[in-house]
Amino acid sequence: MNFVTMDFETANNQRHSACSIALTVVRNNQIVDEFYSLIKPETPFNWRNVQIHGIHEEDVEFAPKFPELWSHISPLFQNNSLIVAHNAPFDNSILHNTLGYYGLETPQFLLLDTVRTSRKLFPEFPNHKLNTVCDELGITLTNHHNALDDSVACANILLYQEHEFGQEILKPFVKPA
Repeated sequence: MNFVTMDFETANNQRHSACSIALTVVRNNQIVDEFYSLIKPETPFNWRNVQIHGIHEEDVEFAPKFPELWSHISPLFQNNSLIVAHNAPFDNSILHNTLGYYGLETPQFLLLDTVRTSRKLFPEFPNHKLNTVCDELGITLTNHHNALDDSVACANILLYQEHEFGQEILKPFVKPA
């Protein structure tokens, strides 16, 4: 299975306030590349968000703005690319709103949400939050709400699900973004 997981952290509740991004590239069922960057959003930080992810406004002072990063990562978002996220509606809305904020074209790609696959495949779990699913499956998640750790954990969840249940059961969860 080939896919890319994405995870965003945000500065506040605005959907264009991405302050970090991580991508994990999986080829032939192996993690082959990881990308992480802080992002300088053009919006203030909210203390609640800082409390969750620990990224402060001064941490992103010299970080690139999203358009600079997009020029490097956009090749991963192609028509037949499978992009995966844990709670994909959130991360996909951050991507789409940030692209829109900067007037960048929104790409077409395929999207899969590991919250949805986890609810279907593991209905007995107490909930389907990233840290809970990782704990239940024995997947390492060292720093929850660090975008890179979350992205790698998401990749490992999907790899686990594919290994245990096969690709066919996952196909109905793939939707156009």
